[in-house]
Amino acid sequence: MPYDAELVAELNLLNHFNLGTTQEGIKVHHSAGPQMVAAAKRLFDKDLISQEDGGYLTDLGHDAAEHSQNLLMILTTPVQVDTTS
Repeated sequence: MPYDAELVAELNLLNHFNLGTTQEGIKVHHSAGPQMVAAAKRLFDKDLISQEDGGYLTDLGHDAAEHSQNLLMILTTPVQVDTTS
């Protein structure tokens, strides 16, 4: 199943969360793009965030954000080629 635009928006929103603390949330203002506002609502409906406009990650949301951020790091880290062999 490929990522569609809605899933990409949700992943992008999850990547905004600071996983180093549970005391920091985010706020998606209504002036944000409609894709981000809709993504926040979908993440709330999936019980990944605590408020329709952001808030804090739930336990499941923390797991999802961790996976999302790790995937982004893996896919954007340049490959080190070993030229010594």
